[in-house]
Amino acid sequence: MSSIRLNLKDFFNLPAAVIYNHDEFKSVTSVTIDSRNVRKNSVFVAIKGENFDGHSFVKEAVKNGSTAVMINKKSYNKFNRLNVPVITVRDTTKALGDLANIWRNKINTKIIGITGSAGKTTTKEMLAQILEEKYKVNKTKANYNNHIGVPLTILDTDSKNDYLVLEMGTNHFGEIEYASKMAKPDYALITNIGYSHLQYFKNKEGVLKEKLSLFRVTDENGGVVFINNDDVLLKKSKKYFNNKITYGFNKSSDYQAGILGQTKEGRDIIEIKHLNHSYKVTLPFYGMHNTNNFLSASTVALSLGITKLQLLKGIKKFKAVDKRFNIIKINSTILIDDTYNANPDSTAFAIMTVGNLGKNKYKLVVLGDMLELGIDSIKLHNNLAPILKKAKVNEVLTIGSKTKYLNNALKNSKIVNKHFSKRDALQDYLYKKDFSNSVILIKGSRGMKMEQFSKIIEEGIK
Repeated sequence: MSSIRLNLKDFFNLPAAVIYNHDEFKSVTSVTIDSRNVRKNSVFVAIKGENFDGHSFVKEAVKNGSTAVMINKKSYNKFNRLNVPVITVRDTTKALGDLANIWRNKINTKIIGITGSAGKTTTKEMLAQILEEKYKVNKTKANYNNHIGVPLTILDTDSKNDYLVLEMGTNHFGEIEYASKMAKPDYALITNIGYSHLQYFKNKEGVLKEKLSLFRVTDENGGVVFINNDDVLLKKSKKYFNNKITYGFNKSSDYQAGILGQTKEGRDIIEIKHLNHSYKVTLPFYGMHNTNNFLSASTVALSLGITKLQLLKGIKKFKAVDKRFNIIKINSTILIDDTYNANPDSTAFAIMTVGNLGKNKYKLVVLGDMLELGIDSIKLHNNLAPILKKAKVNEVLTIGSKTKYLNNALKNSKIVNKHFSKRDALQDYLYKKDFSNSVILIKGSRGMKMEQFSKIIEEGIK
């Protein structure tokens, strides 16, 4: 049971809140939006989402033991006979954020806010794993990084947690500022600024503007910002912030990194230098993008008092997040399932990693569309052509309305390339293909459901 409690006054302080049956109110120690997860002394908040309306589950929540329920005021007539306190507000989604802000002010936990165009989930997982060698840590579960996931993560954090590693995602202006003001981070990290969600942010400068809200709010509250000195746009922004720590392969960084070499399997051996200290680490994963993620995570961890031994022990325990550059080795074949999502930067990193893996193996890349790229979508897909050539990929299979342009850009190259307009056709092709002695990358945006093709290939190589 949490030692943090939300009392009657806290709920009365919610904007436009009205509390019915308030004489029956008992302080609550947990908040949930899932009627199946109701616990003793919990309040159920009815959220209306794209697929479900939480108001349909209010009575189930009460039946399961919810101490109180929070609903939109327009729905009160449906629940005016409930025998538990009913809190009505104008917007339960907004009220959930307000509750998280109240909770944030009650806990002593230090919060580390993380955002970025690519690598934020992996960096979050790495950082939490390393910090756990010394501290009690909570972190964003799965990909709960939006306007609902962020408050739920804060509400799931107790003062027994020394640190909360909080991931913040966005695809519209204002979302990072909203989450940052709610969380009031003590530390902030932006992994990079890339070509993500350009449908809404227009260009990288728009992405930068949105992401920097995390730094600005943290800085205004006296927190520390960690700046990626290798990212041109982030490096230029550092002059605007007071308490900052820089990191990168750039020699002017506070935490300066260098690649010492690679193992026979292609994993980087990295050295990080800070003041008179040196940290040499053989990374347990592949790819320069993951090396960058490790540098981000280790800089924060070392700044928070993690020792060299704890750093080494922590990163050895790290396991890739599901569908994020998961490497599956079966006999002579290496399958890389990187199907959770895709943008131009993460896709380029993944392709380059394929080029460095498995000498003398056949390199096959299966790509789906990268979504939400706006007016530059075709150009950004075509930009992958020279990267595929440089990585010496043997074959490229594409599916989607935008990857067909990439397929056309590869027509006169040495790369075998095939485009599929229907999913069934690509599936049939994969069922018949021999994958022995190959390195295979599967990647595309979440909406492309590329994991289906990954499963077919995995079954084919077993």
